[in-house]
Amino acid sequence: MAAESTAFTPLTLPVLPLDDEVVLPGMVVPLDLNDTDVRAAVEAAQAAARSEPGKPKVLLVPRIDGTYASTGVLGTVEQVGRLADGDPGALIRGRGRVKIGAGTTGPGAALWVEGTRLDESVPEPLPGHVTELVKEYKALATAWLKKRGAWQVVDRVQAIDDVSALADNSGYSPFLTTEQKVELLETADPVTRLKLATQQLRDHLAEQEVAETIAKDVQEGVDKQQREFLLRRQLEAVRKELRELNGEQEGEESDDYRARVEAADLPEKVREAALKEVDKLERASDQSPEGSWIRTWLDTVLELPWNERTEDAYDIQGAKAVLDAEHAGLEDVKERITEYLAVRKRRNDRGLGVVGGRRGGAVLALVGPPGVGKTSLGESVARAMGRKFVRVALGGVRDEAEIRGHRRTYVGALPGRIVRAIKEAGSMNPVVLLDEIDKVGSDFRGDPAAALLEVLDPAQNHTFRDHYLEVELDLSDVVFLATANVLEAIPEALLDRMELVRLDGYTEDEKVVIARDHLVPRQLERAGLGADEVTVDESALRKLAGEYTREAGVRTLERSIARLLRKVAAQHELGERELPFTLTDADLRELIGRPHHVPESAQDPAERRTSVPGVATGLAVTGAGGDVLYVEASLADPETGAAGLTLTGQLGDVMKESAQIALSFLRSHGAEPELPVADLKDRGVHIHFPAGAVPKDGPSAGITMTTALASLLSGRLVRTDVAMTGEVSLTGRVLPIGGVKQKLLAAHRAGVTTVIIPKRNEPDLDDVPAEVLDKLDVHAVTDVRQVLELALAPATSTAGPKVPVAA
Repeated sequence: MAAESTAFTPLTLPVLPLDDEVVLPGMVVPLDLNDTDVRAAVEAAQAAARSEPGKPKVLLVPRIDGTYASTGVLGTVEQVGRLADGDPGALIRGRGRVKIGAGTTGPGAALWVEGTRLDESVPEPLPGHVTELVKEYKALATAWLKKRGAWQVVDRVQAIDDVSALADNSGYSPFLTTEQKVELLETADPVTRLKLATQQLRDHLAEQEVAETIAKDVQEGVDKQQREFLLRRQLEAVRKELRELNGEQEGEESDDYRARVEAADLPEKVREAALKEVDKLERASDQSPEGSWIRTWLDTVLELPWNERTEDAYDIQGAKAVLDAEHAGLEDVKERITEYLAVRKRRNDRGLGVVGGRRGGAVLALVGPPGVGKTSLGESVARAMGRKFVRVALGGVRDEAEIRGHRRTYVGALPGRIVRAIKEAGSMNPVVLLDEIDKVGSDFRGDPAAALLEVLDPAQNHTFRDHYLEVELDLSDVVFLATANVLEAIPEALLDRMELVRLDGYTEDEKVVIARDHLVPRQLERAGLGADEVTVDESALRKLAGEYTREAGVRTLERSIARLLRKVAAQHELGERELPFTLTDADLRELIGRPHHVPESAQDPAERRTSVPGVATGLAVTGAGGDVLYVEASLADPETGAAGLTLTGQLGDVMKESAQIALSFLRSHGAEPELPVADLKDRGVHIHFPAGAVPKDGPSAGITMTTALASLLSGRLVRTDVAMTGEVSLTGRVLPIGGVKQKLLAAHRAGVTTVIIPKRNEPDLDDVPAEVLDKLDVHAVTDVRQVLELALAPATSTAGPKVPVAA
């Protein structure tokens, strides 16, 4: 690369100022001699040339806002004459850069300065990176020139080999600003100047490409609009011709909507709102987005069944027969539906169908563990009443607009799920099942459960307003059935608006009936088997329900039946089994393996959990219904274990407090049941609830923990066939708890024969099926001492208590 500058002989030249223009070496420019400064410089150069050989010389200097650049260009006056418009002019060629020095004197009226010619040569041969730079510049310049159609200039640019001349050639570029040209002029090093020129040309080509892309997109958009406009005009013309051929009167789309609204059977207020929207549609232009919103809204309003209702089937006996045929058990909900139909029939007979603008709808909440038939019950209710059925899944819904609809101004706005359910049903009095209402969530988009408050309030839902419709919709004749697994997950305000019906699970006898009448026929069909080919004996169904699929519902039972039938079908296809075949309880182990839930009473006495002191059997309620819960207690060695109470099993605060109460009671009243409470003084007590990964809470394990500790201290075993539930107080009172029905069903499933419950829970026994009570010996107690008398087995020896020591 050349050095910055190598000085030539100093020059004295007249200054030819160029206002907001820049001339680079190698450029030939015509200048107007009418300009005083130009004429003075040219005349001074001509006067000086008379005494020197060669053409007159001037110094071309850019003058930006009255300020001269520090570098000028040596120019020679090639010719003086007339320009194309007839004015006098001079043709000047740039020769090389001159560093401007101090001012001096000279002939004529021009400004004379001293200057030094700069060396712009590049040593030969050119370095490799300079050669690549030259190629890049020529390629960019060629691309730009071809876009402009300047083919004759392309060859001239390709013929330039000098680096300095190639860089100065960009002075002809019209896209360069004056500041950019001045920067090129003041860059003396040719290679640096060529890099700068290349970057400027590259940036311009990139900008030009973006501009061309934008222009192309705009043009395509305009063409599309013009094409759409033309096609719409042609479509209107075709429609007009078709109307004339069919003898129809000519009319606009808004006229069609007006006719549809006037012909529709709409409530008065809805008709007024629809006609207002038709007026807006008539005033809106074809290109306005508002027209599309209005048409969608009008279509939604016209599709709703405003005055369509199905006639209720007031055959109460027939409705009850339908419910009994399709669902075994569930007497509470069947009775509630039968009561509803009976009241509706009597109101209809007395002309009380509508009272105060409200009809006789119903809002029921079916709460129970999974698999007990809550969802399928909705279809049976609709069939029994002779109504349409629609299911609305609420699990995972987090947006309030899903219930109440979006505002119409939003793109893609839709009515809420309630309005869509009415539209789908085609009547204003369907049975709407709100499935999994306890799974509704809330976030920044609102609380859907709050939006359901008006929907499920019988005192308000006759004037329900959807955000999308913005007209009143009467939901008072709709029967809403909401299903949930966990009652506590339903907001209190929402639960207050619904009538609660609990489905606590099936007894073993009910499961056998359901499997025999419903599950087996369905799974035989799915397995491709006929009822005459495979018969499932009742003993097999009973063992499946009791020992293979201990649950509140029947989902796992149905899967087990399906698995059995698939095995039989596969064995028949493989030639291993002949049909017809009767499947008994003896075949279960061969087909699907060992049972998973063998009752404690059926196990070997040495293998039972209660075969050692300190283990008691309790009862609990989970999200899947009732369950059996075991409590284990142990004492630490007084020499090695620290005193105090240790609790394990992922327990909640209430259950931890129950353990403290049980321990305190035994410490203060242990002498009454003749327990060696002295062992509790300085020894650590450890109470553990197995299934440690499952969170547990509640006060109902109080008497179970007391019994486990009493068994530990006395050395007396807890009876295997006894399970218990109840809260204990510091004075030993047994206090009432909840979920008695679910707990007794769980005890029955687990093979327990004796159950201890609080005395104040005796009224809850009315809800327990009679066949379960017949198989259970239920004791209602008021004091924990009664519990210990019933639960603890007699002492086997008089050698004193055998207290296990924790490892």
